[in-house]
Order: sequence, then structure tokens, then C-alpha cells
Amino acid sequence: MKKIVCFLVALSLFVLTACGANGDSASNEDPKELVISTWGFAEDFFRAEVFEPFEAEHNVKIVLDTGNNADRLNKVRQGSEVDVIYLSDYYAQQGINDGLFETIDRNNIPNIEKIYDKAKTPNGEEYGPAYTIAQFGIAYNPDEVNAPITSWKDLWKPELESKMTIPGISTTTGPMFLDAASKVSGNQEFNEDQAFSQLKELMPNVVKEYGQTSEFVNMFAQGEIAAGPIMEMYFGDLQEAVPNAEFVSPEEGGYAVMNTVNVVKDSDQKELAEEFINYILSKDVQEKSAKEKVDSPVNLDVELTEEEAQGLTYGEDVINSLHVLDMKFINENSKKWIDRWNRELAQ
Repeated sequence: MKKIVCFLVALSLFVLTACGANGDSASNEDPKELVISTWGFAEDFFRAEVFEPFEAEHNVKIVLDTGNNADRLNKVRQGSEVDVIYLSDYYAQQGINDGLFETIDRNNIPNIEKIYDKAKTPNGEEYGPAYTIAQFGIAYNPDEVNAPITSWKDLWKPELESKMTIPGISTTTGPMFLDAASKVSGNQEFNEDQAFSQLKELMPNVVKEYGQTSEFVNMFAQGEIAAGPIMEMYFGDLQEAVPNAEFVSPEEGGYAVMNTVNVVKDSDQKELAEEFINYILSKDVQEKSAKEKVDSPVNLDVELTEEEAQGLTYGEDVINSLHVLDMKFINENSKKWIDRWNRELAQ
């Protein structure tokens, strides 16, 4: 009897050990590594609210490579081992032109069907979606102007002489302002010559061009400028300096600034990367990002109060009103425009 009992106990221990080994095998595996190239802003929020939950669910370690658009894209060109890359649509198009990104399988990213149409294919069906859309419009100090600014053409008023800044042509929003100048000249379709001619008329109003949004904020805070074109996502920084500042979606329409996410060519984590893209498009992640004022949501299921939506590019009516530039056309012409800008307009 003792032998039988000992045998049964031993058998039970063996079964429990085997089950434990098999059942916990996933948690005992070394985590996979997912290298994500991104800007690095709001890193504490993203680490706690976005990256860590994904890591826990998928047994993955997320490694960040941070920097600006141009520097990070150059790293990928040089062979940096990145799996997922966040870029503005302007720089994403450059990556596509250079063959740096994988085409995506949209069946693996079902949340794409739950986002604004403008966000689904910013650079074409084969490549990644926009996970957020910002508006490029106008900010101004109402105490420094004679009448409210409501239109792009208002920036040409003589009362704004030496009171403005504009984005440089090599920035993400530079081509958008060039297009706005074409519209002010009376053209619905882009006309390069008339756009540059219109900008020449504007230059007496311009104190300097800005390359970084922080330059705009500093000049605005110090009273060096009273108005200028800027992305809405930075308006909160302006209001901290000038509480009664106003942001305007011009009557001719603002412009959609789309931040995209793509899978880098030859990534050995393509399916995991697509799962990550699907995750950041989810209602939960989009809602958290919006309520923390980190990113404007593109997921249609996200509902915000008026207070929560303040400072965000939010709502179908707003999104549908925005102009979207053809990034292939922009990239094909950017060098020519930069050269012409430097010859004719640079200060």
C-alpha cells in the first residue's frame, strides 16, 4: 500500500510540474523586442499608458529611438534596426519613395475601419494610417489687432507689419502655407508663381521665419509677434503665455497635419508591429491620449466633452473641413520650392 501511495504522490508531483512548465511557458519565455522610432514628447505618458500595457499583454519589450522626423528617417536609411516608425505624412512619403517601409496587411489592423476616412490612407492603401490629425491654422493675440482674424488673407493686412512669423518652407507646414498663399491669390488649384508673388507681398509683415514651434511660442510670449500660422496642437502652450490668445480655423479651411505609423522594411516583427498599430488606433488608447491633450483622436468611437476637446482637432465636421495636400506632389517639388524660397523670400 505504501508503495502505491508513494507512486501516486510522485505521479501527481510530476503531472503538476509538467503542467506548470507547459502552462507558464509563455510567461517564462524571454520577451520579444519591438523597436519603435518616435519623437519622444510626452514620453512618461506613453510609457505608462500605452507602451507598458502592450508589453504586458504581448510579452514584448519596447525599445524607443527618439528624435525629429528627418534624423530618425536618416537612421533608417542607414540601416538602423527599427520595427515601427512614427512620422509626419510628409516624411513618411519620403520613406515610401526610398523603399524603406513594408506594405501592411489591413486585415491585421481592423481598427483602421473605425477611424476617419482622411486618416485611413494618408500615403496610399499599402502603407500605414494616421493615428492622429492636427490642424494647421492661425493663432493671434486679439489685444494686438484691430479686428478678429478669420481668414488666411487677413495675415496680409498692413496692421500686421512686423508683427508676424511664418513657417519656413522646409518645415512640415511650410508647403501648407505656400498653398494657402496660392488660395489668397485667388486660385483654388495650386499656382506656384502666384503663391510666391503673394508671399513677397506678405514679407513686410514677417519678423522672421520659424523652424521649430518653440520659436513661435517664445516670440508670441515676449510680444515680438501678434499672429501667425501654427498647428492647433501647440495652442495650449501659447495660451499659457497669453491666456486670451485665439486659434482660428480660417474660413478658406485649415490644413490636415497627419502623423503616421509604418512598419520598417525587413522588420522581423511585422505581425507584432501591425498588432501595435491596431492597438494605438483602439478607442481606449485614442481616448486616453485625447483626454491627456497628447494627441487628437482619429477613432470615431471616441466621444469628448467640449472641455476635453478644447485644443484638439476633434469631430467629423472639423476633420472634413481640412485641406489635405498630396504628399507625392509636395515631395516631388520640395527641392525646387526650397531653392526658390531661399532666393526670393528668405530673410
